[in-house]
Amino acid sequence: MKDKLTRLSRQKKQAIMISADLFFLVFAIWLSFALRLGVMWSDQMQSNLWIFVFIPLVSIPIFIKLGLYRSVLKFMGTKIIVTAFQAITVASLILGFAMMIFREADMPRTVILIFWFVSSILVVVGRVMFKGLLYSWDNFVNNRIPAIIYGAGSAGAQLVESLRKNHHYAPVAFIDDDESKHGTLINFTKVYAFENLKNLILKRNAKIVLLAIPSLTANGKRDLLKKLSKYPIEVKLLPSLSSLVEGKVSIESIRHVEVQDILGRVPVAPKSKLLKKNIKDKNVLISGAGGSIGSELCRQIINLKPKKIILFDHCEFNLYSIDHELNLLQYIDCEIITVLSDVTNMNMVESVISKNNIHTIYHAAAYKHVPMVEKNIVEGVFNNVVGTYNLALCANNYAVENMVLISTDKAVRPTNVMGASKRFSELILQALNSEKTKTCFSMVRFGNVLDSAGSVVPLFRKQIKEGGPVTVTNPNVTRYFMSIPEAVQLVLQAGAMARGGDVFVLDMGEPVKILDLAYRMIYLSGLSPVTSENPEGDIKIVFTGLRQGEKLYEELLIGNDVIQSQHPQIMQAKEASFSWPEIQEAINSIIKHHKNLDDEEIKKLLIEKVEGYKPVNN
Repeated sequence: MKDKLTRLSRQKKQAIMISADLFFLVFAIWLSFALRLGVMWSDQMQSNLWIFVFIPLVSIPIFIKLGLYRSVLKFMGTKIIVTAFQAITVASLILGFAMMIFREADMPRTVILIFWFVSSILVVVGRVMFKGLLYSWDNFVNNRIPAIIYGAGSAGAQLVESLRKNHHYAPVAFIDDDESKHGTLINFTKVYAFENLKNLILKRNAKIVLLAIPSLTANGKRDLLKKLSKYPIEVKLLPSLSSLVEGKVSIESIRHVEVQDILGRVPVAPKSKLLKKNIKDKNVLISGAGGSIGSELCRQIINLKPKKIILFDHCEFNLYSIDHELNLLQYIDCEIITVLSDVTNMNMVESVISKNNIHTIYHAAAYKHVPMVEKNIVEGVFNNVVGTYNLALCANNYAVENMVLISTDKAVRPTNVMGASKRFSELILQALNSEKTKTCFSMVRFGNVLDSAGSVVPLFRKQIKEGGPVTVTNPNVTRYFMSIPEAVQLVLQAGAMARGGDVFVLDMGEPVKILDLAYRMIYLSGLSPVTSENPEGDIKIVFTGLRQGEKLYEELLIGNDVIQSQHPQIMQAKEASFSWPEIQEAINSIIKHHKNLDDEEIKKLLIEKVEGYKPVNN
């Protein structure tokens, strides 16, 4: 029945409302006489039958003129209630004037006051009650999810109206920190203090909190989410108010809380000149183009108007995916070339660089999964080290202007083969740069990027979705985190500032305790972790022990000798390096040991060459 009503045209809905008001007005006149005279029917009523016709004929045009029917019931707000009271007041005054003109002596004047009061109840309160009943019924029949709106401002009020057009969420209460709003009604939804949240969750069976404060800063959002994470209720965020107003975003676009929201990082706006410097109107090669960092490099670089972009990757599916994505960008005037190969294939690397007049190389190809590389030392080191060597050598031989290596915080005092191989890759570029090369070599070192392949965040998300357990290696382990787009922006800017042999270090903010991250992700999914205080929780957290080669915490600097760059989030490290002949000798040894599949000899070489490398078998 309700669905049939909501599907009616606006004109039909308005006709129904007018018909209801006609009935309410006639009934209000009769009830006014009955209450005043104390009888159901009397001679006075009989002699004043004209009023039963006069009032509806006068009132309905007034209601229409004042806009009482411009808003259908579903979208009725405070303004329409005020309009209804005004319309009834005008109708009552006209009735009073009519009685004075016709001098109806047998009609008690108090009938007018009673009529005003009764009709107000029927026309106004009746609308409110009907609307409330309509949506309450809708909430149960259509299994809408009871939702609490955090933020009783204009965004929250608009969200309530948007939710009522939608059949997914049912607004049951507002939460707001403004004490002046507590106890008030906004679009028929009561506003409560934050202290009432626990009771609201229980009494209203609320399943989700919708955060409707678009103006909240990143740090403010982080602090609020931290408060909310103490309660077993899912949290989602409202898109920007401007998007809702402009109709660009539907209610279905209300998004989940992402880890970057929890961390509260405030990215520094990029410098346009630095972003474009090594890219605009140039031929750019990205190795590992289909990976997490590589694909984002491709997305940002192609928007900076390069002349040609070469996508280099050994994974067929990843290469196809990023190539397909970029070719869908119809507005891009750029030649896109895909190369399905491995950076350890020197012949292919040389062929690609020599034939395409490359100006800039971003080297993101690497084996980066710590336990996997630890179990496959020969291939891991060969790919990471020799692949870097091949690219660097060809870059120099064919006068590539710039080459930027994507490095990692695990290269600092490494405890695993992956980290040691990345530090050795840095040493290759530093050594070659000392030979007065034609190429400006630099490297950018940063920590974990959110949602990258194999990282902890997508793993936790998957584990929570599957009902647990969530696996944490150690309760004290900490990591630096940064979003992929932010990391890539900083990489592009760092490379543009390079003068040769530079080791750039990105400011990752404060390290995050992985256990705390797990707790918050569980809570903000609407679930609770199993703890000693809460044995009946939803998701278990299991400590699995540090993986082979894994550290409790990561570092970004080998020493304390750092220089601040032009960018507030980019520092430059000063670190020791080797000569080019020493590097060449080590590379020849790695190639030899690779042919012999000799893990131990490669590991010995890394211990000898990489400062601070101390293998740890956890």
